[in-house]
Amino acid sequence: MSVLQIVIAALPFLLSLMSRTSKAIAPCLLASIFTVLLGSEPHRAAMTWCVGVLIAAVAVRERLRAI
Repeated sequence: MSVLQIVIAALPFLLSLMSRTSKAIAPCLLASIFTVLLGSEPHRAAMTWCVGVLIAAVAVRERLRAI
């Protein structure tokens, strides 16, 4: 995998760092790791990446909502 692919795979984890609580960090980190590990199987990698982004998006939305 190239560096750009790894950065895109780590996007859920990076988004979860912006959340208000740390509850979303662990699942997003696992989703990012599984995305990198499943890089040879694009459909499974895309599914885990989407789940991670969904978790991170909800966490960031809750932080923005609290402001």
